[in-house]
Amino acid sequence: MPAVDLLFTGGAVFTGVGAPLSGHSVGVIGDRIAAVVPDSEAGGITDEHTRIVHLDGALLSPGFQDAHVHPVGAGVEMLLCNLTGAEDADRAVATVAAYAEANPAEPWILGGGWSMDHFAGGAPTRALLDAVAPDRPVLLSSRDHHSAWANTAAIVAAGLDASTADPSDGRIEREPDGYPAGTFHEGAERLFDVARPGIGAELAYAGLLRAQDELLALGITGWQDAMIGSLSGVEDIDAAYRRALAEDTLRVHVVGAQWWERDGGIEQVAEMVERRDALAATGASARYELGTTKIMVDGVAENQTAAMLTPYRDGHGHDTENSGLSFIDPEFLKQVVTQLDAAGMQVHFHALGDRAVREALDAVDAAREANGATDGRHHLAHLQVVEEVETARFAELGAVANIQALWATHEDQIDDLTLPFLRDGAEERHYPFGDLVRHGVRLAAGSDWPVSSADPMDAIHIAVNRIVPGEDYEPLGGAGQRLDLATAMAAYTSGTAFVNHRDHDTGSIRPGYLANLVVLDPDPFGLPPEEIHLSTVTSTWIEGAPAYSRTA
Repeated sequence: MPAVDLLFTGGAVFTGVGAPLSGHSVGVIGDRIAAVVPDSEAGGITDEHTRIVHLDGALLSPGFQDAHVHPVGAGVEMLLCNLTGAEDADRAVATVAAYAEANPAEPWILGGGWSMDHFAGGAPTRALLDAVAPDRPVLLSSRDHHSAWANTAAIVAAGLDASTADPSDGRIEREPDGYPAGTFHEGAERLFDVARPGIGAELAYAGLLRAQDELLALGITGWQDAMIGSLSGVEDIDAAYRRALAEDTLRVHVVGAQWWERDGGIEQVAEMVERRDALAATGASARYELGTTKIMVDGVAENQTAAMLTPYRDGHGHDTENSGLSFIDPEFLKQVVTQLDAAGMQVHFHALGDRAVREALDAVDAAREANGATDGRHHLAHLQVVEEVETARFAELGAVANIQALWATHEDQIDDLTLPFLRDGAEERHYPFGDLVRHGVRLAAGSDWPVSSADPMDAIHIAVNRIVPGEDYEPLGGAGQRLDLATAMAAYTSGTAFVNHRDHDTGSIRPGYLANLVVLDPDPFGLPPEEIHLSTVTSTWIEGAPAYSRTA
């Protein structure tokens, strides 16, 4: 073997599964890992031209891969009225006021990132926005992108009033006389599509590149974009990726999940297959591919649109007539998934409530019954409430649990807006990661950024502890739902590589694999569990070349 171009030495090596290797060095030739050898043999694979990276006790890991993320929308929000840093309602309103003053020529104020738990009932009012921006429309997506906050000017521009009916897939918060109060949940946000300006191609492209920089700094070297369609006013996310391909600015590998229009028909299957095949014919698959379909089965629990097996309760603890929304008829969902599976498409489900999880697994079961076992690697994201009987079905059906571990802890949105309105015992079924592992279910991990932080180490800390750093309350769902560190790290590396059909050359440190790597300091495996969050990325490497350095 010729001398390596690059050698990482002086720290433990997490290979993508199991306990890290100690006393080993990793050599890279060109864009590939060439050798993983004991330190005593490292001198035999280097020469005077080899670049030596001294880890000094840091951990070398495969690059992280995010299994559920929205980079274009996140990047655009960072460039518009960005409320993600606002810590309460007053600061959110102040941010809007400052943005309005700094951008007087913008016809609409667009952006997002507000948190439902900052507002009474999770529903901010139009009056709050009217007080600081009364002269032009304001429309801001919530952090979870399941609700929108509008001022009066936006409501008027969209032609909405007390007579406007709730859409079948959403709900309008209303004042006593029925006039929209300012918050629009789920499909009700689409009522503004007739009026709000779209995000132009230039801004969408700039958003993608801004997001890529942010993700590389967090050690993320690949991802699955969970919505290739229209998101937050960006009319064509696919176009941003294709431009990045053409201009050679897409540095990572991306699987795009084509958005299933829930009011559309079965003809979408053929359309998605055609788009997938046309892109593959260009030879772009090393960087970007479209072999996945995203199906949103239900909504979210905090606005009571997640599909539950039991009714939500009112503020007095009494059952209501609402058990959430199934956005697609379960029998039609089976037909859709069966046809997608037969066509070689992967299905990426948004399934948050226990009924939605059951409906998604039933659809995967129907596809397997019709088609036999395939290599679809279908995965269910979010999994906030899962009945114990369902956890074993994942492994039986070959379905992957796509976890957003950062959410698996007590915080205001769960404690104030969700748990008080669910059945007794629901807390114990929240994010049951431990049960899934005990049943042999394969895990992948993602952030859902910009819904929440994209930092994998923040999520891994919660996966292991189920407690926010510095807090001392009981872990959400009980200590039995905690993951060990190696399992959580694997979900963010080899697990997502598997979901993305890139486990043949990414997600692991082994000879022949791409040198997509991240250095973490301090080594999280050397820290007490309650300090895992202190481990941060010092450098990210794409195909053997530096893509980010904390000291640069």
